[in-house]
Amino acid sequence: MASPTVENYLKAQWSLEQENGPEADVTPGQLARRLGVTGGTLTTMAKNLAADGYLDYQPRRGLKLTERGRLAALDVLRRHRVVERFLVDVLKMDWAEVHAEAEQLEHSVSTKVLERMEALLGHPTRDPHGDPIPAADGSMAGEPVMPVHELPVGASAVVVRVTDQEPDFLQLLARHGIRPGCRVALRERLQAAGAVELLAEGGEGGLALGLAAAGRILVASAAGGENS
Repeated sequence: MASPTVENYLKAQWSLEQENGPEADVTPGQLARRLGVTGGTLTTMAKNLAADGYLDYQPRRGLKLTERGRLAALDVLRRHRVVERFLVDVLKMDWAEVHAEAEQLEHSVSTKVLERMEALLGHPTRDPHGDPIPAADGSMAGEPVMPVHELPVGASAVVVRVTDQEPDFLQLLARHGIRPGCRVALRERLQAAGAVELLAEGGEGGLALGLAAAGRILVASAAGGENS
């Protein structure tokens, strides 16, 4: 396995590539801000990663993972997400606290231990937040999703992913019964406040969220037109 520092760089680069889209390279400034490092530190590391075959680095164009780098980044994600699943399902930890723990453990789990964990868990395909778990060959399942605030008023859909890992946000959702796998309805659109009110199936009270926060709750788009 690569060093924890290299793995963190590759994982951050992969994440930014997903956010930017397939046609746009990641700028050194973007990656430096994501990692919290200086531009000089980033440049040195980018050159080293390029020399090791993990990164295509063109100073005037940007950064892009090579196939070797992509597979290495997905391997880190696989370990991270399996560890999260293990911490929740086996150790019964709260889904709001496992991200930070997995950030540490992802660098030390061997392939042998990871495979045993996956077998014990029944080979899960998603972590507790709904993020897909990459397979050993780097493939990753996906499905059409949309932000919950794009639902028509009165419609409901199944929550697929929650992309915000902040504990306070996850605890807030859990208190209102909102988790991956639950059905949630958009009860009201609060135009003046730039917010929406959500209600989980079986929930007792609605949850008002701003559009930015609601955008971190992704639902199955195929179910977007169903009524609750």
